[in-house]
Amino acid sequence: MQAFSQYTDVINSNRPGVSRSAFSVGTNVAQFEVGPYILKEERTPATAFEVSGFGVDFAARYGLLWEELELNIEGTFQNDTQTFTSNISNENKRANFRSLAIGAKYLIYDPYKNSEDDKPNLYSWKANHSFKWKSLIPAVAVYAGANFDTKDNPYTAPGIEGFSPKVMIATQNNFAGGWVFIMNLVKDRIGTDQSDFSYVLTLTHSFSPQWVVFGETQGIKSDFYADNLFRFGGAYLWTKDFQLDTALTFNTKDTPSVFSVNFGMSYRLDFHRDKEIDNGTSAKDEGKRRFNKKRKKKKGDSSDKASTKKKRKKDDIDFDDN
Repeated sequence: MQAFSQYTDVINSNRPGVSRSAFSVGTNVAQFEVGPYILKEERTPATAFEVSGFGVDFAARYGLLWEELELNIEGTFQNDTQTFTSNISNENKRANFRSLAIGAKYLIYDPYKNSEDDKPNLYSWKANHSFKWKSLIPAVAVYAGANFDTKDNPYTAPGIEGFSPKVMIATQNNFAGGWVFIMNLVKDRIGTDQSDFSYVLTLTHSFSPQWVVFGETQGIKSDFYADNLFRFGGAYLWTKDFQLDTALTFNTKDTPSVFSVNFGMSYRLDFHRDKEIDNGTSAKDEGKRRFNKKRKKKKGDSSDKASTKKKRKKDDIDFDDN
């Protein structure tokens, strides 16, 4: 990560977990994240039922105006069959958005900005991997947005319809050795009969520039639904703009029990320009410009030398003639 910017040379995805990074994708970067999944739920008390089906998580993110600002739309669409098994077996086919929200995230504090401590030490492996007390101070971002729920949605409480506010605080700690810790505190569907509060804690570790593993816990509490979910998985960086990932999700209760497997991908369209460069070009373009300038200068030096040599030869000839 550059000291003056949230933009990174490689894609920075929120997948495969559900937590949100404190950092944006960077100005003029459009990023798309999608993850199909299969789901199995079982409820064992008196009102026993089973749910089996599939769905897809999706998000579109765009960095606008400032490095700290990100606009996004995200949600989950699910299609399943709910089968009641307590007395008379019957099926209920369902399909709708479990969630759909649009909003904006803004980084209000970045402890890594313009920090000399974050630059790698070229002479000491230990210095680059040792613990730094400063890393305990997290980057902090705030999110404000709105949910949209359709009428008679089978995945929400009765009477939930239309728009409702959603807010979040996201923190992120980047530790030495490729460890990152993210925390989200979310208040969802504010002012409705399903005003959820949830927290997400995510720990990731990169073994190499390509491979990352993660573990995550998510707590959800409301009058309509409460759960504690756990996720484990990993991601592979295929190219600097394309990532593949997978994860398992489960819980430890039976009201209902949850098991889910997802496979996802993230891709970005990178039109980022470094504002630190006066001429407004990207870092890549600036490198080419400097290279071409050096070539031109070298070529000019050669031409000047040839011209000087030719002039000296002419002067010698004129001197001999006299």
